[in-house]
Amino acid sequence: MASYNEWMNSKLYAAVNSMPLHTIAENKGALFGSMLGTLNHIVVADTIWLKRFAMHPAKFAELAPVLPLPNPTAMDQILFSDFDVLRQHRAFLDSTIVRWANSLTDNQLSVNLEWANTKGIVSNKHFYSLVTHFFNHQTHHRGQATTLLSQAGIDVGTTALLALIPNET
Repeated sequence: MASYNEWMNSKLYAAVNSMPLHTIAENKGALFGSMLGTLNHIVVADTIWLKRFAMHPAKFAELAPVLPLPNPTAMDQILFSDFDVLRQHRAFLDSTIVRWANSLTDNQLSVNLEWANTKGIVSNKHFYSLVTHFFNHQTHHRGQATTLLSQAGIDVGTTALLALIPNET
């Protein structure tokens, strides 16, 4: 899923890069308003979750680079208003996610993780399920972003995970 995430974000950001700059931040009535708002939301959520994942008893060294990042204050926060800076940060997050995901073991996935959400509500949930949610959340909002691209007449190409699954012989 980490490889799919990185692949899709690369395709998505390349497609958005072909949009006129003034339209990236234009409110199109999407859940997070604009393409910029949608892409920032994914970065906000990824940052929040990666910081939570860093609290895992395994203390993943691969997640150390996210610890100094500022804590987002709202799910609709615009962390990066400059698309090029946002794209660079997305690439940083994606490479961090791939390294972290490649390091995970079955034992690490089988524990529970306790955390408090942004409203202070404490939860304790199975780590594997949280990781599944993490990747599903990204896919959900990339679907919204590809809809915005489609409405702008831009085809991102195939978005199917199936494209990355090799044929077995």
